[in-house]
Amino acid sequence: MPNPFPGMNPYLESPELWPQVHHLLISSIFESLVPQLLPKYIVDIEKRVYELSGDNSLLVGIPDVTVQRSPSPTNPTSSNVALAALPVTALKVRLPVPVEFREAYLEVRDTATREVVTVMEVLSPANKRPGKGREMYEAKREKVFGSRTHLVEIDLLRSYQPMLVFDNDIKASYRILVSRGNQRPLADLYLFNLPDMIPQFPLPLRAGDAEPIVDLQALLNGVYDRAAYDFRINYTAPLPALSESDAAWADALLRERGLKG
Repeated sequence: MPNPFPGMNPYLESPELWPQVHHLLISSIFESLVPQLLPKYIVDIEKRVYELSGDNSLLVGIPDVTVQRSPSPTNPTSSNVALAALPVTALKVRLPVPVEFREAYLEVRDTATREVVTVMEVLSPANKRPGKGREMYEAKREKVFGSRTHLVEIDLLRSYQPMLVFDNDIKASYRILVSRGNQRPLADLYLFNLPDMIPQFPLPLRAGDAEPIVDLQALLNGVYDRAAYDFRINYTAPLPALSESDAAWADALLRERGLKG
């Protein structure tokens, strides 16, 4: 069964599914762009490496993990509270063992010079949640903004604070930013919500070159079909965290399509 939602499927945002969705969507965009851009441009899948440790802001690509820190020890000599007897057997505890996580993004390069013309990012929770992961991404974003390189930033996650832009007072669940290096500080921001189809957008290239139109909706629907998410997602389970209006709309949609009783 195809994706039952007309646009973004909120079930795909779950920590269990999103890492695979991210990987497959990056690969699908890559496969769609390569034949359209040759021979003048090539497309590379690059990887940003996160060293995951006790900083739970970087624990991305695996289900969310909470690292609990013990409170400061109290001084037993200054307390009248009786302490419980400690267990004799050993306790199983979790250690902040470093885990390497690789996050993919796309670069469009000039075939002759290998110069990066456009960077395309599909945001993950690490890029949006507060902490070192967001700081690292924002530093890269600012570096691109200080160059002539174009940036396409795709945000299909409702959680956490969106990336900073100015002159926008419209709230939306999802967004696509197309920032052309020769037009900054101006950029094009595509906003859409759960009931909306994902808008198409042009891939910025060098002046005078034909720019392919990226049909992200078709690519996401293709990912949904190939990965058989209709078998993986239990639509009778409680809805993801949605606004009251979105939850009512999604519930009615799933009932209409026979996915909920």
